[in-house]
Amino acid sequence: MNADVNVVVEFLGKTLPFSELAPETLAKVAKVCAIDFFPAGTRLMTRGETVLKDVYVIQSGAVRLFLDDEEGGETLADFRGEGAVVGVLSAVRGGTANLSAATVEDTFVFRMPVAVFKGLIDSEPAMAQYFLKSFSETYVSKAFGELRRRRVPPRSESSLPLFATRVGDVVRRAPVTVDEGTDIRRAAEVMAEEGVGSLLVTDRAGEVTGIVTDKDLRYKVVAQGLNYNWPVAEIMSGPVRSVTAGENCFDALLTMMKHQIHHLGVTRDAHIAGVITSHDLMVLQGRSPFGLFSEIERERTFEGLYQLSGKVPLVVRPLIEEGAKAGSVGRMIAVLNEALLDRILTLLQEELGPPPAPFCWLLLGSEGRREQTFRTDQDNALAFRLPEKPGEAAKAREYFINFGRAAITHLVRCGFPPCPAEMMASNQRWNMPDEDWLNFFRDIIRRPEPERVLHATIFFDMRPGFGFFELGSRIKEEVCREAAKNEVFLGFLARDCLRAKPPLSFFKNFVVEKSGEHKNRLDLKARGIMPFVDVARLLALRLGLVECNTLARLALARDAGLLSGELHAEAAEAFEFVSQIRLVHQLRLMEQGLAPDNHLDLDNLTELEKRTLKEAFGVIGELQSFVRQEFHIQG
Repeated sequence: MNADVNVVVEFLGKTLPFSELAPETLAKVAKVCAIDFFPAGTRLMTRGETVLKDVYVIQSGAVRLFLDDEEGGETLADFRGEGAVVGVLSAVRGGTANLSAATVEDTFVFRMPVAVFKGLIDSEPAMAQYFLKSFSETYVSKAFGELRRRRVPPRSESSLPLFATRVGDVVRRAPVTVDEGTDIRRAAEVMAEEGVGSLLVTDRAGEVTGIVTDKDLRYKVVAQGLNYNWPVAEIMSGPVRSVTAGENCFDALLTMMKHQIHHLGVTRDAHIAGVITSHDLMVLQGRSPFGLFSEIERERTFEGLYQLSGKVPLVVRPLIEEGAKAGSVGRMIAVLNEALLDRILTLLQEELGPPPAPFCWLLLGSEGRREQTFRTDQDNALAFRLPEKPGEAAKAREYFINFGRAAITHLVRCGFPPCPAEMMASNQRWNMPDEDWLNFFRDIIRRPEPERVLHATIFFDMRPGFGFFELGSRIKEEVCREAAKNEVFLGFLARDCLRAKPPLSFFKNFVVEKSGEHKNRLDLKARGIMPFVDVARLLALRLGLVECNTLARLALARDAGLLSGELHAEAAEAFEFVSQIRLVHQLRLMEQGLAPDNHLDLDNLTELEKRTLKEAFGVIGELQSFVRQEFHIQG
């Protein structure tokens, strides 16, 4: 039966990717569509037999796709609901149906002639992009853009170009250089004559060996009364840290903050062609994370740090306005939070006295992965080298447990909630000598049990955060080497990756909480974020990699040939999108004066966001299928 053109246009106009068609094209398509009704249990096509004349666009109801076997059984392949198209692959490739299909409930469909559908695929890039490539980057980008515009409206008309501007575009002049033998007095004169705040120092061959800044002249020469006739090489810093001219300014800012410097060389063709400063970036952006970072560095009281911690969301919001993805925002939050941690632990050492032995503060979980959001419970630990003398060993244990407890108290005052499971350096179980840490990991890896492995996964996201990094790095490296060799342990981790199913029902509807405080809401962290994290961790440990970040782990697994390029691309895009939904959700709650959480009301999403989120959750299923096959998991 011919369908009402207006009804078809209205429905397709709200359904991707038909909604991307020009109005006149959509009207032409609508005119050739028919509407049909199939009672529940009606077979629409049979694999290897049916030659399709039409594709079916589901208006209401549901269809299951399956494989028939020779014994009359069926293997379920997929479910399709409202807005989905059935018969795409068969229509594009020609020939008979590649899957069988039957209605699950009473179903209305729009029948679109195969010739018309193929014509759209051939003539409309949006249609080809959507149907011929799973988890299309184009539609993910559209969803990212819509999420940013609709959920985080800019507070002013000014744009924030940190992500759009390349470092090379900010550099206005060639670097000013002096020879290593130039005396300090002459170097200061050159700096004044050229009107610059830094000089690159070169050797006799003209190679850059260091940098001298106006700050060096003030603090190393004037303040310490050094002889102005000394060679400038005596006060330079080297080697010069640099970024390429093609990198964006956000990455340059992160590099400065990470290494606590204010100048970076800018390279073109492997040679330093200029210098960019923190002032350049602050002018470029306006409200700058570097400004807050500098305030934290200068703060000398715990009370001051408590107040500064509250400014982190204020400097992060503009990054989201500008289009920063969750991965970049997480890195920025991590840098700022680690600056707070550095100051707290430094002040604490001044208060309690110097530590009796080398120690390393360990970051776990999302902190270890540099994937923090606006609400990040504390997950940390402490490792120390135990003195050999018994009396000194006891004093060291006492010092570090008191140190850990005091540090956690200050971090709570800074707004970092304590871990409900007490996985913190204030707990004696997670505050111990480095050899005890190695034994702890070896025991889990060599004698894995389901519950022990489940509760220990957070520790495999560990990285050094403060103190003697070498101590923490040694633990992590040995643990990763041990894990890579133990197939039984990896098998337990692989099974753990399959525990959390994608939050989609058979009909591709979202699975939400059924009761309790978060009834009818979706737990983005447990159901949407952690499945990606778990798989990435498993692959990294299989390869013996110390990397903690989820996106970096996935990329390294691809580079090692463990993960296909296509699945890597889908997983990375999907993880970024789910993370972005979570980040913006938390920001909106904070701006409403509410505590940020991970439970999303799906009514707050647009149809495009919902569709993209469903596609992202579908990728979880693909990753779990890969894990099942790669690690030979039965059942």
